[in-house]
Amino acid sequence: MAKLKITRADGTVSEHPITPKIEWAFELYAKAGFHKVFRDLERQTDVYWLAWECLRTSGQTVPMFGAEFLDTLAKVEVLDDDPSQ
Repeated sequence: MAKLKITRADGTVSEHPITPKIEWAFELYAKAGFHKVFRDLERQTDVYWLAWECLRTSGQTVPMFGAEFLDTLAKVEVLDDDPSQ
């Protein structure tokens, strides 16, 4: 399962799997299939939205998705699937 490595502006780093629940929420947001959006559109904004949803779903308090939330990020990396899992 792919996951995100999120580095916040304050230096904290966390990793979050992209679970079926996260994919489902993304498809509602994007109004298109998860893989189709990333294959055809390749927008970094979508990666940031996934980071927002991952943090929100993990129970962290985050601002609404937008400029204020983006100011809390330093970097978001998409980590490949781990074949051992």
